[in-house]
Amino acid sequence: MHIFKETGWRWWWLVLLVLVADQLSKVWVIQNFSLGESVSLLPVFNFTYARNYGAAFSFLGDAGGWQRWFFTLIAVVVSIVLAIWLSRLAKTQLKLSLALSLIISGAIGNLIDRSLYGYVVDFLHVFYQSWHYPIFNIADCAISIGAVLLIWDSFSSETQKATSGDKQ
Repeated sequence: MHIFKETGWRWWWLVLLVLVADQLSKVWVIQNFSLGESVSLLPVFNFTYARNYGAAFSFLGDAGGWQRWFFTLIAVVVSIVLAIWLSRLAKTQLKLSLALSLIISGAIGNLIDRSLYGYVVDFLHVFYQSWHYPIFNIADCAISIGAVLLIWDSFSSETQKATSGDKQ
């Protein structure tokens, strides 16, 4: 139990919380929307049920099916590497721990979709007039926020280490 109290693994509850929110939202969308159906919530935001067979921005979405297994493999490898990294972080490395936890939860959330359905369920649709951002989901939000925190930490971690004396 020491590893859960003294390392970045103390944030696994966040991974589970984001993962549950992601999966419950996707199940709700599948059960309540037809593919392509859209409900306007704000002048610049809709719930729109879409399927993404590729990666971010539907990259390789029409590649013929092999990409499902390729992105599944990437998600598994990334999740394992990040979980190991998380286990080696000091509990004081808050930003980095949060970043890795969010990225892990998002990767696993989209991995579950690919494994169960063969595609990722997307439904958050941001737009302005004729401009439309690619439709995304809670897992994508977690990955994006985690990536921003990771970048932020990379610019600030040396200063924090120097002033706090923490070791990686």
